[in-house]
Amino acid sequence: MTIRIAIFTDIHANLPALQATLHAIKQEGCDMMVHTGDVISIGPYPAETLDLFLQQPNLTAIMGNHDAYFAFGPPEWAKEDEHLHWTHQMLDPQLRSLVARWPYRVQQTIEGVRLTFLHYGLTPEGDNFLPIVQEPTPAAMDQLFKDESADLLFYGHHHPFSDMLGKARYVNPGSLGCYTHAIARYAMLTIQNGRYTLQHKSVTYDDSELLRAFEQRQVAERELILQSFFGGRAPA
Repeated sequence: MTIRIAIFTDIHANLPALQATLHAIKQEGCDMMVHTGDVISIGPYPAETLDLFLQQPNLTAIMGNHDAYFAFGPPEWAKEDEHLHWTHQMLDPQLRSLVARWPYRVQQTIEGVRLTFLHYGLTPEGDNFLPIVQEPTPAAMDQLFKDESADLLFYGHHHPFSDMLGKARYVNPGSLGCYTHAIARYAMLTIQNGRYTLQHKSVTYDDSELLRAFEQRQVAERELILQSFFGGRAPA
């Protein structure tokens, strides 16, 4: 038996990046998809992105910090955050209860291969995230995920791509929605006869409407966001 799993993370309300990725994945074919958190915030299309995301069959959604801010309310330090306020205004509040059901961790064993999916290292309570390790090393990842037991562990939250081997293989496909170029990144895992292969993939997309939408929609803190998360890209 062969199982194919597409893994991506941190869409961050980038609708064209998600559309391009879903098209590419469907062309390849897979048995399931897993998103390791943060469907919304940062990008200009929170409602449209969440709507398309929720329409996908065989898609497992993992809770990210921005998803949790919408579902449960922002933490005290973020309650005056203008961009979070803008994002949440764009979303149907009735979706809060649905997003609130997303798990913080999913563990599966497929043909003996132990898989863990989560947004990032979790606090002991299991409902919040540890500080980001800016320069990950195998030893740092072993410590960050010391409470996890897996052969392959997929995560996100920190947007750069990373794939390294410690006590487990720790894989961050890189943020799908936030990158210096109009390239959406994901991974394709194939498990067959107790062995796996992992391919790192990417697909280009047209970002012209995305970049214009920041201004057209008056996205809060848009200048900082474009500089910090999109490499300072500007609409053509």
